[in-house]
Amino acid sequence: MSAAARLSRGAAGSEDAPPFSANRLLAALRPEALEALSPYLILVDLPQDEVLFDAGEDVEHTYLPCGPTQASLLVVTSDGQEIEAASIGHEGAIGGMVSAGFKPAYGRAVVRVPGHAFCLPTARLEEVKNHSAIVADLFDRYADVFIAQMMQVAACNALHPIEQRACRWLLFAHDRSGDEPIRLTQETLAQMLGVQRTTISAVARSLQDAGLIHIGRGRVEVLDRPGLEKRACECHDAVEAHFRRILPKVAN
Repeated sequence: MSAAARLSRGAAGSEDAPPFSANRLLAALRPEALEALSPYLILVDLPQDEVLFDAGEDVEHTYLPCGPTQASLLVVTSDGQEIEAASIGHEGAIGGMVSAGFKPAYGRAVVRVPGHAFCLPTARLEEVKNHSAIVADLFDRYADVFIAQMMQVAACNALHPIEQRACRWLLFAHDRSGDEPIRLTQETLAQMLGVQRTTISAVARSLQDAGLIHIGRGRVEVLDRPGLEKRACECHDAVEAHFRRILPKVAN
């Protein structure tokens, strides 16, 4: 779907429209800084599996997910395989971390957990950053933690067994979903982690048999967060610790 079509179905008038504070980057801004951005923010509904931009395309719009909404930034190989390089939820932004001018995307951004997001033209965001040191600093700091997440995910994919990697991803998703089940299929999780679905099914059964999660139709419920943390690698905690150091007002 084109950006224009996506914006035309904006959900700002709906009864369940979230406030700006549903995105933690926006919530961290002082009122005067948020006022500079708010005229350009449009609430949109992002369905599962929607491609926000693809590799090589100009990143014309920036999305700030709300609540449990989550997207993945994927690296796509020449034979069409996808693997997740980073995930973005209500703590961040999809796009908006680049300089002015042509902004070709290196990877593909895909909605994994559907929901609402605030959207604005990336060019407008750049204008506000040029006139507001507070907004520029916030997005610069977020770019730092975003890069840290990608570095940690690369190390995790290379070094850690699949069960630890799956637990790491579920912890990130649980951070964003709160008490709500994570809307996710095992096939999608397998694609993101670059393994066969049968491998993820075996891991999911093991975690469910241990009482850590409950698997439903297209959703996963976390039953024992501390237990899940014990089965995960150190990658989730490492990223979260860096996030708290760099963006203490944004971190959960």
